[in-house]
Amino acid sequence: MLAGMTPRIPRHDPYATRIGFMVELAEHLHAHGATSQRLEGALTNAAQQLGLDCEPWVNPTGMVLSFSDPTLPPGEGDTTRVLRLTPGELNLYKLCEVDRIAEEVVAGRLGLADGRAALRVLERPAGWRGDLMHVIGFGLAGASVAGLLRLPWLDIATAGVVGLALGLLEHFTRHRPRLKEAGDAIAAMLAGSIAIAVASFVGPLNLNTVVIASLIALMPGMALTNAVNELTSQHLVSGTARFAGAVATMIKLTVGTMIALTAAQLLGIEPMVRALRPQPAWVEWGALVVAALAFAVLFRANRRDYVLVMVAAMAGYLISRLAGAAWGSNIGIFLAALLLSVAGNGYARWRKRPGAVVRVPGIILMVPGSASVRSLIVSLQQQDLAAGGEAALAVVNILLSLVAGLMFGNLFLPSRRNL
Repeated sequence: MLAGMTPRIPRHDPYATRIGFMVELAEHLHAHGATSQRLEGALTNAAQQLGLDCEPWVNPTGMVLSFSDPTLPPGEGDTTRVLRLTPGELNLYKLCEVDRIAEEVVAGRLGLADGRAALRVLERPAGWRGDLMHVIGFGLAGASVAGLLRLPWLDIATAGVVGLALGLLEHFTRHRPRLKEAGDAIAAMLAGSIAIAVASFVGPLNLNTVVIASLIALMPGMALTNAVNELTSQHLVSGTARFAGAVATMIKLTVGTMIALTAAQLLGIEPMVRALRPQPAWVEWGALVVAALAFAVLFRANRRDYVLVMVAAMAGYLISRLAGAAWGSNIGIFLAALLLSVAGNGYARWRKRPGAVVRVPGIILMVPGSASVRSLIVSLQQQDLAAGGEAALAVVNILLSLVAGLMFGNLFLPSRRNL
């Protein structure tokens, strides 16, 4: 949503109606993956254009919205809404639609009632085709990450099959609160059990790497990056809460994996483990294309945006890879995040659409989710915190490089839009 515009909604629109639209807008932006600082900025700008004063306070599990009418004396007509919400999930199509609807409303081309109705249309389920694509996206993500790591064909196939199983599990637990609470741990148990079975009865695997690759869609790397980004933006409560949520996800994934490994040990099952990455370069480049497609599906991008999302994801990976080979991995990640941040802000200015369509896919293959879970698994397997220290340090380096790149990218080309 654009900033710096004068109010365009006539003042005769009822005060309560304008507040109702703002609350609906806030709920949808939160549900579809807007981070706290961007969400607060979008709400503040939209409220100003609707002739309201709004002081939002947002965190990953709720928000407080305080409204007032600037035409009334201070204290008269003040309204506060407290919303308890579940953490949002990134949906690029719906995020773009919410942004479009808000633009139509503040420009006066769409009435407030029609705007609320249009927002509520977005609450409809995706349908069986959307759910099927999402399940397939889990499988493609697992197989492609294994391919990017140049694992043997059996490892790639196993990661893909496990990914499909996890996609089905995620669909099954989505609307079952009891199962959803432990969903990450159950998913890791399932991934570990299937990988152990293959390594024990079919052929040797890079076991930990296959498990981590298959779990890639559930890894909290983006949450960790957003958390640190919010902390550096002085959104301390939201950043701390999001960081704690990401750590909780890491713990659940690690616990589930360790349960599967311990159960196999108690049953006397000894998986065949090997460290082998024999694939030629073309497998990695093919896997990169598949990974970009997988994340376009998992982020539920509009079909017309698939090419853009895929190009952004591949560009981020290639920039970090090539620059990392020349100057070091941390510089490569920093440079990729900086360039993708600039590209996202430029796209938002040019097309009047959320820059998240470029920015988020651009950094997804660099976020430190897999490294963070690997450090915990290694530490628990060896019962030695120092054993996972190197991986933990890699997580910190990746986070610092990513956040620095995003921050300086916003300095080089500030975005006129919040999303």
